Amino acid sequence: MKKFIVIINLLLILILILSGCNNTQTGQISIAEQYGLAYAPIQIMKEKGFLKAYDPDLDVKWKQLGNTVAIREAMLAGNVDIGFMAIPPFLIGRDKGMKWKIINGLNISPLGLVTYKENVDSIDDITVEDRIALPQPGSIQHILLAMACEKRFSNASKFDDILVTMAHPDGMNALLSRKEITAHFTSPPYIFEELAVGNIHQILSGKEAMGGEFTFIIGVGTEKFHDNNPENYQIFVKSLHDAIEFIKQNPEEAAKILANKYEISEEKILKYITWPGMKYTSSIKGVEQFIDFMQKTGYINLKYNDISEISWGEETHDGQ
Repeated sequence: MKKFIVIINLLLILILILSGCNNTQTGQISIAEQYGLAYAPIQIMKEKGFLKAYDPDLDVKWKQLGNTVAIREAMLAGNVDIGFMAIPPFLIGRDKGMKWKIINGLNISPLGLVTYKENVDSIDDITVEDRIALPQPGSIQHILLAMACEKRFSNASKFDDILVTMAHPDGMNALLSRKEITAHFTSPPYIFEELAVGNIHQILSGKEAMGGEFTFIIGVGTEKFHDNNPENYQIFVKSLHDAIEFIKQNPEEAAKILANKYEISEEKILKYITWPGMKYTSSIKGVEQFIDFMQKTGYINLKYNDISEISWGEETHDGQ
């Protein structure tokens, strides 16, 4: 009888061990962002410790990467669970087989193409001698520029040969020094800083290119993380909501926190995060328009019957 009890106990222990092996829920989360004021809620989430408030033992790893290609590679390698990017590069990654989906929106933002050339007043005046800096081919800036070119010239790829890949800080430095590039398609705070410099002016807005308002940055998570770490996934969703609401409800305090992160005065940061057209929200706009354009022009091939196929439906949780 004792021998039988020992065998039963060993079997129960074995079952528990195997159950533990099948449960891949981990006590960590890795989050990647890029450069710019659109990612302000991520900075607030870090500084205010919203993730830790839900789970003090959660091991949070933060990464700042130069573009979506770097984020995609990190997520593919399993080094990043959640990344922040614009809608077009997300769609391109999904089209190439990335197993990721949209978690929610982060920001609606003024984007624009600016130049220091006095004789360039619109994209009509851009020539083969010019060089346009933007984060990468397939970035939202590239797709918006392609949209504008399709409308104006019936040629979405008209300026592809004069594009220069640069992270936003590098693009701003190159524009201000008038070296390498003559125009920069960028986002806050860089576009605000550039337009404050004499002779630099905007020749195309993102809203003009798109034909309406659209979400700039979305949060994207791997299917593996979503499926295997449901508790951490929900903690992240709640924490991001908290960070977005904090900026809305406490803009002055948010500006104080962000001023150090962006090395810009509190006064400027407050002005920027409350700028007309600058909104922090988890709702999403423009996905269908990007999909339609990118399918028509060959940037993506996959067909989607409904956004639910590429989203987990968290994007309306803030009621907007």
